[in-house]
Amino acid sequence: MELITKGQFPKGTPILKFSETPEESMSINRIKSGAIIIASSGMCEAGRVRHHLKHNLWREECSIVFVGFQAQGTLGRQIVDGAKTVKLFGEVVAVRARVYTIGGLSAHADKNGLMDWLTHFNVKPKKIFVVHGEEKTSIDFAQSVHERFLVDTHVPRQLEEVSL
Repeated sequence: MELITKGQFPKGTPILKFSETPEESMSINRIKSGAIIIASSGMCEAGRVRHHLKHNLWREECSIVFVGFQAQGTLGRQIVDGAKTVKLFGEVVAVRARVYTIGGLSAHADKNGLMDWLTHFNVKPKKIFVVHGEEKTSIDFAQSVHERFLVDTHVPRQLEEVSL
């Protein structure tokens, strides 16, 4: 951002524009070619990315690139798994865009990284809740943590309440 603000963005680099308001974001949907839209909401479950998908998924000349894990049951996972149509805002939208996935760019540590992180506690936690990941993976990870650190682990069910 500092380079852009100072006008020192490398020559020959495409123009990078940030859309900060809903109106600016909506104007992106009027672009018909020559654009790369970088939108987030990890698994396409909320936010502006859903609007961008609605306006571009059906277009054969478009490409959608996923750079993070798409959990089971999410819109992102449906698209990555090859769904021919998806539902957006109550409408069925054809998936005609090319879909690509770039693995390895998840924003958090993997199993080994988390296990290493747990070795650095001076005082062992009384209980560890595993709240991120697909059910089988979470259960397997919780079991691994329990076996290695001899600490109580729990994988909450959806909407489960836990008293601490």
